[in-house]
Amino acid sequence: MKTKTLLTTVCAGALLGLPVRAQQPTNFIVVFLDDMGYGDLTVTGAAGYRTPNIDRLCSEGMRFTNFYAAQAVSSASRAGLLTGCYPNRIGFAGALDHSAKTGISQSEETIAEILKKKDYACGAFGKWHLGHHPQFMPTRHGFDEYYGLPYSNDMWPYHPQSGSYYPDLPLFDGERVANPKVTPEDQTQLTTQYTERAVQFIEKNKNQPFFVYLAHTMPHVPLYVSDKFKGKSEQGLYGDVMMEIDWSVGEIMKTLERLDLDKNTLVVFTSDNGPWLNYGNHAGSAGGFREGKGTTFEGGQRVPCIMRWTGEIPAGTICNQLASTIDLLPTIAYISGAPLPAFRIDGVNIISLMTDEGVASSPRKYFLYYYHRNDLEAVRNDRFKLVFPHAGRTYENFLPGDDGLPGQVNERNAFELALYDLRRDPGERYDVKEQYPEVVAELTRIADEARKDLGDDLTGEAGPGRRPIGRLSE
Repeated sequence: MKTKTLLTTVCAGALLGLPVRAQQPTNFIVVFLDDMGYGDLTVTGAAGYRTPNIDRLCSEGMRFTNFYAAQAVSSASRAGLLTGCYPNRIGFAGALDHSAKTGISQSEETIAEILKKKDYACGAFGKWHLGHHPQFMPTRHGFDEYYGLPYSNDMWPYHPQSGSYYPDLPLFDGERVANPKVTPEDQTQLTTQYTERAVQFIEKNKNQPFFVYLAHTMPHVPLYVSDKFKGKSEQGLYGDVMMEIDWSVGEIMKTLERLDLDKNTLVVFTSDNGPWLNYGNHAGSAGGFREGKGTTFEGGQRVPCIMRWTGEIPAGTICNQLASTIDLLPTIAYISGAPLPAFRIDGVNIISLMTDEGVASSPRKYFLYYYHRNDLEAVRNDRFKLVFPHAGRTYENFLPGDDGLPGQVNERNAFELALYDLRRDPGERYDVKEQYPEVVAELTRIADEARKDLGDDLTGEAGPGRRPIGRLSE
């Protein structure tokens, strides 16, 4: 591993049992997209448009190829990223909407809350989706500023399937409703507005350490794009939207350079889950992986991830080791010297992967794929993935939708026990459980141990390690 001033300071402090303090505090920016698929970037095979600013992140940083969202659906995925926990550990499942009386518990600690203990300024811009009542909002969970939508942008009266169920969609500025009735025209400006607010926050806090959580609404349907990029893509509206997101990344990078902050800022770019495939030409690409959003197959949870930290992360490198969004909190805590949350988390510190391109193995030895309320549907190690019998979503054998209207899916398809060698079969098509009974036994053992802690609705185990979601009455 290369010797680096900042990390040498951090590691020496940790070894001596002293407070971990870098000579210059590291800033953190997490750009979190909604429903972007593995194949939606130039570097992963996107066709009909280019993402040059994100490509630059790759050339100046590290691209992770075995990186997983905490769960394959919005609220749960965001809960996992911000708390470092499997979402089911903290009571999250599915996607909250306007009728929810639940949200992130006041007992949980987010990335923002641990960084506040090190005097970081923290701003959240974009989609929140961890509860829309005041006690659940970002400003109650460590963020100094917030601007964005409380839940998904399709949860409004224009929803193609259940519009009458949803009330008007509000846009928040802090805890104040800045726009009670978001219109289609308003949605065309969301990517730009989120970016501008994030840039303003960076400018305002350039002389102190900061954390920016930029959670774009796009490319979740309904797709909207500003006039800057409308009609610019050869792929149609989806490509236009991705080009504008790429512009947003470029604006953030230019701001860091202009303020001379690019050398002490860790930028992480990733997605909350895979593409919503039944939306056809308004959906992204799973990049050859099986299935998409809402499934525990690779297309649902393996997502692009790029990290740039000039002088610390080797430029132009690729990490093929196992990692997840739940690993961001403990890694950020380590870099900043912030204390870990009081309650148990599931993430691991992946600084060794980020800073040493020749690292032999990941500190993450396995990953659990949970879905629905608390179904343990699969488990993987560095090579193999064991899928347990379960009923779940499949997009296969259905014609996808077109121009914003969804096609059909089967939400209760019966999947049987299967073992996949992800090293040779990342598309999960060839069941090799008969060839590797010892692997089946080992992954089953790991799953059994996890069930003792987190439970599993598929096997009827409760899981004493789970904590309750926040409720409006708490």
